[in-house]
Amino acid sequence: MIKKFIDKLIAGTTGRKPKFGKRQEVGPEQHAIDPTLVDERALSVVHALKEAGHEAYIVGGAVRDLLLGLRPKDFDVATSATPEQVKGLFRRAFIIGRRFRIVHVVFGRGREHEVIEVSTFRAYLDSAGAEAVSGNERTSKSELAGMHHAVDASGRVLRDNVWGPQEEDAARRDFTINAMYYDPERRIVVDYHGGIVDAKKRVLRMIGDPAARYREDPVRLIRAVRFGAKLAALGFKFDPKTKAPLLTSLPLLLEVPQSRLFDEMLKLLQTGHSLATIEQLKTLGMARGIYPLLDLVVERAEQPFVRAALQDTDRRVGENKPVAPSFLLACVLWADVRDGWQDRVGRRRMHPFPALQESIDEVFEARIGDISGRGKLGADMREIWMMQPRFEKRVGQTPFTLVEQPRFRAAFDFMRLRADIGEVDVVLADWWQEFSQASDLVREDLVEALRDEQHKQQRRPRRVKPQAPADGEAPAQETRAAEGEGEAAEGDGAAGDAPRKRRRRRRKPTGQGGGEHAPRAPSAGE
Repeated sequence: MIKKFIDKLIAGTTGRKPKFGKRQEVGPEQHAIDPTLVDERALSVVHALKEAGHEAYIVGGAVRDLLLGLRPKDFDVATSATPEQVKGLFRRAFIIGRRFRIVHVVFGRGREHEVIEVSTFRAYLDSAGAEAVSGNERTSKSELAGMHHAVDASGRVLRDNVWGPQEEDAARRDFTINAMYYDPERRIVVDYHGGIVDAKKRVLRMIGDPAARYREDPVRLIRAVRFGAKLAALGFKFDPKTKAPLLTSLPLLLEVPQSRLFDEMLKLLQTGHSLATIEQLKTLGMARGIYPLLDLVVERAEQPFVRAALQDTDRRVGENKPVAPSFLLACVLWADVRDGWQDRVGRRRMHPFPALQESIDEVFEARIGDISGRGKLGADMREIWMMQPRFEKRVGQTPFTLVEQPRFRAAFDFMRLRADIGEVDVVLADWWQEFSQASDLVREDLVEALRDEQHKQQRRPRRVKPQAPADGEAPAQETRAAEGEGEAAEGDGAAGDAPRKRRRRRRKPTGQGGGEHAPRAPSAGE
């Protein structure tokens, strides 16, 4: 009954069911996948689902990477079980998403935790058979309530939660190389659209009509750029029919919610191929028009500081180290913050700290807006920037309290990049590097040594040009010698050899402008 209803929807106005491809099962002697590259947690999820009587396969980019002999960073599982059935099989499982309802099965805790994403096989539904809404995701929330398959006026899919068989699930995926299913227990790859052949030929091909697929979900345009950049190093090239509509379809992104575009932009920059992505955008003629902040990243990618940040992000991803979007965006927007800071301190005579805070607010208003400027990402960016002048104060308890701040490491890495391009003294960065890694006793010695060095510089005598004595006056040196002899005579019998008591210099209260430790904005040459 349900399958007949789905077939009717699929047929739409054409009166015929689309071709879903022919199922091919490829054994280990042909695909040559190394089973040791498969994550144990993904294996356990597949096993549990199959034990409960459901179909279950590793799917998507993980299968592609396994075919290429690479160890996948993420593993997704596709199954015939519904989200509710999947959730019932695992203790730590959470159903997420409205547009596509999926399940996150969580393993481990803290930074060591791993998520296996489990999705249910979805039916291939033509837009002609979907329920239509007049607005978009944000303006049509009440209309979308309870809908399983819905599109907006442009044909963009807003809801896609109708379950179906595996062959239809494969047809609704984007690229042929991402539409393969691997059964790790039987060690077979199920392929409906020639993904294995395309993987061997290094071809990036869209399933179905590319223009129609971009119209269904315009974010596929960004995914095409991301996969093209990621796989370019392995020799992959776009199929001409897949590439042709990319640029002309760019205006479709205007209907996508800004928050989703922001998330997709971060994926472009944080998958370990940010520099390759920027080159791909330029090559495809898509350097502008996807998202304003991404336009700025592409524009500033050749600036030494931004390029160093992009290279550092790619390196950390390649080493399986965590990366934070706050750090990279703080680097991209630093020029705006720094220039506004300099202007307020120099021209308006503001105190450095309020000047920096005001400059940050202005940049967030102009560049970020409400997307993430007031969330955790925005708070982390603010902390990274606000710590920069504090690195210049290395006396008293300031270094000890600063190094314990949660965002110290990110702020220090930011300052280290500034030192690498000559914006701050490399000696300052080296001192903080040593201080952050030292024991408490060594830290005290470092602060003490720095204080002694600063005192020596302050007490260093000035050379004063001697003046010629007036008529009848003794030379200045003779006068000082005579005064010295008189003082020595007065001191006889008292404390003849005792050193003179040194007068301690009074420090200016913290917070007043000027003092030797007052933070300053970077000069124009920094």
